[in-house]
Order: sequence, then structure tokens, then C-alpha cells
Amino acid sequence: MDTLTDPKKTASAAKPAPIKPAKAAKVTRDPEGTRARILAAATEEFARHGLGGARVERIAEVAGTNKRMLYYHVGNKESLYLTVLEGAYAHIRATERTLSLETLDPPAAIARLIHFTWQYFLDHPEFMALLNIENLHRAKLLKTSDKVHAMHSPFVQMIADVLARGVATGIFRTGVDPVQLYISIAGQSYFYLSNVHTLSVIFGRDLLAEEAKAERLDHMVELILSSLRA
Repeated sequence: MDTLTDPKKTASAAKPAPIKPAKAAKVTRDPEGTRARILAAATEEFARHGLGGARVERIAEVAGTNKRMLYYHVGNKESLYLTVLEGAYAHIRATERTLSLETLDPPAAIARLIHFTWQYFLDHPEFMALLNIENLHRAKLLKTSDKVHAMHSPFVQMIADVLARGVATGIFRTGVDPVQLYISIAGQSYFYLSNVHTLSVIFGRDLLAEEAKAERLDHMVELILSSLRA
């Protein structure tokens, strides 16, 4: 005997259960975190590809955001580059303030500054890359910054104070310009490291070997301190 089926029940059974909408992912608003990620990604991108070769799309992708949000947080590509450049200078100047040079006798203070500058360049090759890029552009964007000069003035005064203490105690000679002194300190590290590969080939030495780096640092300290002695 055939079993009679209620057509209403059959239709009900065949009808798929309604799909509940998925809960929207909770959006965490973290403007400071987003900006920090953008700047970190931009620093790497500009250091690797330069101002012309850097791509905003890549920066946004690495930062986990989109171009619209990137422009919202930091402006256009040139504004982002300048922000990165200012941030790079701000970081080294802020770190230098932790050296407590005022607590050391003058020769030890200068030696610590030399050690710090050398190690900072080793640890932050992106900083040297950014300097190279901006010099290629003749500091076109850096000239528009209203922050860079202010962050360097206290640093110059810090070096001037060390020199003055050295003169007062009869250790250092008079007439040393603190700006010229810092350029010499930075220049000795910068030239060596920015040209280390060609110099290694020319002189037949591995100038990045640990022994070679230690020799270079000792040489720089002795050279600078010799130039300052009364």
C-alpha cells in the first residue's frame, strides 16, 4: 500500500534552513598602531627602493592597510618619505641623549659617542640608505622640514659642553667646532661602512670581519682623541 505524503511537509523538508548572516568582524580602531606599521613599512621600502622606486601599494600591503588609510594617516608619498626621514633623525638623536655624556670625563664621553655612532650605523643600515637617498636629491625635502633643525641643536650643545669641560681641565685644546667634530666622527664611520664592499676588494681585506671592525673602531677613537688633545 502506498504511503500518502503530506505535500506541505515535503515542501518544508526540502526547503533549506535560512542562512544566518555571519557576525561582522570586530574592527579595532588603532590609529597609533596603524601609523607605526605604515612608517615601519615605509622605512624599509624607501631604504630599499629610494624615493622614486618606492611604491605606496607595497607599503600599504606590508602595513596591513590600504592606500586610502595610508593617505589619511600620513598624506601623499612625499609627505610619507619626509615623515620617515624625520623619524630616522629623531630616533638617533633621542638614542644619543641616553648616552649620559655629561657623567663621563671628556675623553671617555667622546669615545662613547664614537662607539655609539659606529654601532648605530652597523645596526641601522636603513638610516645610511635614507641619508644616501636624500643627498642624491640634494636634501630637497629635508629643507622643507620644520623639525630637523630643532632636534639637532641640543645634540650640538651636548658635544659643545663636553669640549668645554675638556678645555677647562686642560685635556682638550681650544677652538674645536662641535659641528665639525661630529661630522668627523660620523664621517669616519659612514665612509667606511658605505664603501666597505669596494674597499674590501681594493685592499684585499674583509673589512666586515669582526677583527677588522674592532681595529677600525680603535683607530677612529685614537684619531679623534689625538686631534682634541691639548
